[in-house]
Amino acid sequence: MILALAGGVGGARLARGLARILPPEELVVVVNTGDDFEHCGLHISPDLDTVTYTLAGRENPDAGWGLAGETWRAMAALEELGGETWFRLGDRDLATHLERTRRLRAGEALSAAAAAIARRLGVAHAVAPMSDDPAPTLVDTREEGRLAFQDYFVRLGARPTVEALVLDSAERARPSPAFAAALASPALEAVVVCPSNPPLSIQPILSIPGVRGALRRSPAPVVAVSPLIAGKAVKGPTAAVMRSLGHEASARGAAGFYGGLLDAFVIDRADAGLRLPGVAVTAADTIMRDADASARLAEAVLRAARGAGAR
Repeated sequence: MILALAGGVGGARLARGLARILPPEELVVVVNTGDDFEHCGLHISPDLDTVTYTLAGRENPDAGWGLAGETWRAMAALEELGGETWFRLGDRDLATHLERTRRLRAGEALSAAAAAIARRLGVAHAVAPMSDDPAPTLVDTREEGRLAFQDYFVRLGARPTVEALVLDSAERARPSPAFAAALASPALEAVVVCPSNPPLSIQPILSIPGVRGALRRSPAPVVAVSPLIAGKAVKGPTAAVMRSLGHEASARGAAGFYGGLLDAFVIDRADAGLRLPGVAVTAADTIMRDADASARLAEAVLRAARGAGAR
């Protein structure tokens, strides 16, 4: 079994590649929920939805998030009524949030709601939240003070300077059942850290009590894919956030962010030549323009993990 830790578009695209080459029983994708929030009375899980829509082949190929062929009549009507429209929800995307919220209010755990939605959308592989407990990421910024994640990321366009991330809720959360089971499974062959934003998408997952310890104790190698290519992010504020938090905005800085957890690291060919003590470094084409490119990168990642071998 392969356990993938994912968030955002980069994480969703590598998860798509892994799903192309692994049967459903051999892949569990655990997704960041630090950016979950309530909006318009609905429980919104942006990263869960991005991963699920991508695995279902329904994602907007241009934006990477949301649904292909989306319409926006509900948002237009809401704007006419003076409602909040800074976080735009497409008409079909709204159905996902309505159904998730209905299930949660009926007493279902987020894991159960996420699994049911994924099945209905035709996703065969396991997609699970990092936790069923609320674990919102808060962002301390220089210009605006403390912000809810989506206020920082969407409403303010990730423009404020990040000074710290507040992960108190994640540090009190428990791993979701599927996450805990995967970490403890004797069948676990490798843990793949997808090319997601390390502070914003992966750190919340690693902040859940017991996760880092389980990864260190596991004989399964941990392999990460750099989200930075020649010091730049393919998408999003990864480089700026890394710098503002005191990390080098580079493939080396991304590897260092994981604090000794890595056995193997996959970088883009643009960064070929990077050497990391005690970590097997592999160069590959890491830009996932389509599903085939995602599958090729996934194959390179699994080769790197197998090359690193069991601990």
